[in-house]
Amino acid sequence: MAGGAGGGGAAEITLERTPTWIVASVCSVIVLISLFFERLLHRLGKRLTKGRRKPLYEALLKVKEELMLLGFISLLLTVFQGATQKICVRESLMQHLLPCPRNGAGAAKSVQHYAAGATVFTGVVGSTRRLLAGGGASSDYCLNKGKVPILSIQAIHQLHIFIFVLAATHVILSAITIILGITQTRKWKHWEDKIQQSDDNGPQMVRHVQEFKFIKKHFKGHGRRWEIFGWLRSFFKQFYGSVTEEDYTTLRLGFVMKHSKGHLKFNFYNYMNRALEGDFKKVVGISWYLWAMLMIFLLLNVHGWHVYIWISIAPFILLLLVGSKLEHIITELAIDVAQKNTAIEGELVVALSDEFFWFHRPKLVLLLIHIILFQNAFEIAFFFWLLVTYGFKSCIMGKPAYAIARLVISVIGQLLCGYSTLPLYALISQFVQESHV
Repeated sequence: MAGGAGGGGAAEITLERTPTWIVASVCSVIVLISLFFERLLHRLGKRLTKGRRKPLYEALLKVKEELMLLGFISLLLTVFQGATQKICVRESLMQHLLPCPRNGAGAAKSVQHYAAGATVFTGVVGSTRRLLAGGGASSDYCLNKGKVPILSIQAIHQLHIFIFVLAATHVILSAITIILGITQTRKWKHWEDKIQQSDDNGPQMVRHVQEFKFIKKHFKGHGRRWEIFGWLRSFFKQFYGSVTEEDYTTLRLGFVMKHSKGHLKFNFYNYMNRALEGDFKKVVGISWYLWAMLMIFLLLNVHGWHVYIWISIAPFILLLLVGSKLEHIITELAIDVAQKNTAIEGELVVALSDEFFWFHRPKLVLLLIHIILFQNAFEIAFFFWLLVTYGFKSCIMGKPAYAIARLVISVIGQLLCGYSTLPLYALISQFVQESHV
């Protein structure tokens, strides 16, 4: 077992025949990279703790837990890769539910391309794939029985690559999401400063409800025509200005009058930052139902079913619906005030309740945002995994135009969700989540 290959092929050099300086050098590089990444996360955690950013620190812990879980999955694949070579099935079972056609010129071209790419990639990391499995079991074990292994060594190796790409994408997109959200809320600080510096001791004037800017911009009249106009405006508003100054000041006053009456100088901006960080902590992890969705997609990614198209389009459509709904809630607040009052003394105060949300459940929107972010991250990770493993022209990638379109849609969805939808949800949902106060 020192390096013989049973089928007459070239001998594969095992660890006991590898020079110690090579083993030590490779292990040193891996350990140094791992230590650097670990210390980087540790320092980031200390900064968040000192800065009293507890929700962000908890989100960081969640990311580390997900990385540990993905690493453990990769370890299990390595440890049990030898055992999988002894699980034999009939070859006829391997001809159903394939992501690429098994026969034909297209398949031959894909196999040829894959073989060339696999040769290069195996030269880099392929020699490590049998380290923990005791050398791995030869496929001859199943061939001698007239069967094939349930999962080949090369397939396990490619799953390792997928797990690595998924972990890297998860970390990068999580960071981008919170950075975009904080960037959006930075605009709100200027509005908060103006409120803090204003003098509220002036006379309480009585004004017609239509004189308020908030009502002017959101309420255009009654009837079916204006209802459709309100939805169209809400749809497009999420792209160019999800929260205006009038929206912020009106929603802020409504929150203060409901949760902190008598304390009109309450710093709503600082509170909103903490709320955004709390929501981010909830959407950054990979829950069990997201893992279930991932398994379903891997199962249904069959050639001819075009599931890869829906996996990118469906979350984007759902994101547009969620963003439109959140924007329309602000419009409904204006309509509610305009229908109940003709004149108002002092400032305009709105009252938001669970009834404005789908099924009267604000947390359902956050759940949908969580699913959208995960689906976008998975689609982006899946694209780059296919690109690294099989190449751009592989049959599993699909038509080049569709592949590029899917990537663009996922990136736009990720940016829109982080910069517009998640901050907007954090702003609106605070009215009905008294537990945050």
